[in-house]
Amino acid sequence: MGRLQSSTVPVGSQATFLDLFAGCGGLSRGFADAGFELIEAVEADLCAAGTFAANFGEDRTVWTDIAEYVRVPWVDVVVGGPPCQGFSGLGKRDPKDGRNRLWREYASVVKASHCKVFVLENVDRFEGSREMAALAREASPGGVLDGFEIEHYVLNAADYGVAQRRLRTVVIGSKVGPIGRPRVTHRRDPSGRQRAWRTLADAIEDLPYVPYDALPEAEIEFFGTSVGGAFKQADIHVGRTYTPTSLNRFVHIPPGGNRYDLPDDLKAPCWRRHTTGAYDVMGRLVWDRPSVTIRTEFFKPEKGRYLHPDMNRALTHAEAALIQGFDDRHLWCGTKRDIARQIGNAVPPPMATAIARRVLAALY
Repeated sequence: MGRLQSSTVPVGSQATFLDLFAGCGGLSRGFADAGFELIEAVEADLCAAGTFAANFGEDRTVWTDIAEYVRVPWVDVVVGGPPCQGFSGLGKRDPKDGRNRLWREYASVVKASHCKVFVLENVDRFEGSREMAALAREASPGGVLDGFEIEHYVLNAADYGVAQRRLRTVVIGSKVGPIGRPRVTHRRDPSGRQRAWRTLADAIEDLPYVPYDALPEAEIEFFGTSVGGAFKQADIHVGRTYTPTSLNRFVHIPPGGNRYDLPDDLKAPCWRRHTTGAYDVMGRLVWDRPSVTIRTEFFKPEKGRYLHPDMNRALTHAEAALIQGFDDRHLWCGTKRDIARQIGNAVPPPMATAIARRVLAALY
């Protein structure tokens, strides 16, 4: 057990859970909506921890690095999404990246919690990684996760009512028997009880086309430290100021188009040299399909297909949050950049709810 200490918690009528690498609370929102009781959450980033505290309570939020987390409550379920940059297709995919091994800290807390089930979320590439294989080995006799039966699936958030095509690996460890893949609720081509994928229009069409320039002036104190916020959904409908060159580029890009639609005199030199690939760069979204994956820099059109279908601007923070599946209950803390990072790193709450319902059914 090393540094970790187990501490019991009162037994209630609800299934309980602990959230590690909690971020802004996407997984917790989904599990709470499915009927679970949050006992505690751990998050190292101050602003993300502030967002979590604003939504779920400062008394249930531990602002600390997971390596410093000592007193672990007994819970039914542990959930969490260790940082994924070491596996992301956009990163360097360095096998020596220390963030690749944070699941080991997660596994240590799982053991100390005496939980019956754990749920770990990461990018889709994690499923085929060496770290995934190492995690599975820890479920062997004598391993940290001894006693858990391991399942893993690559899920598409669009299949669970999220207006976004977002592929993620979900690893489930269970001591109560097989959990199984969460039931799909939406399909590109629906049949039976399944509904059609939610589109971009379903998620953001009702928001004002013209956003604010900046967040309101507001601060709130959590953990004895002030952070920006707490901001409501309407407050984070904020955009950027673009250069004349950028605005001129946007004008030339039709719905579904991208950098290839630009005249040569508006293409960056690297775009003129590279005439294949990167089809989402400077891309414009369309109303009648789900969005591409929302990442942490969705406010930069040069980073992906993030241009609004009708307006000559990128998505706002409020639009990105809605595409991720956060509703107007959710509050946000930090600067514009802080909040963007929280949104892009989050687990979409509707997908988390689908996972939670599957877990809950297995527990009872």
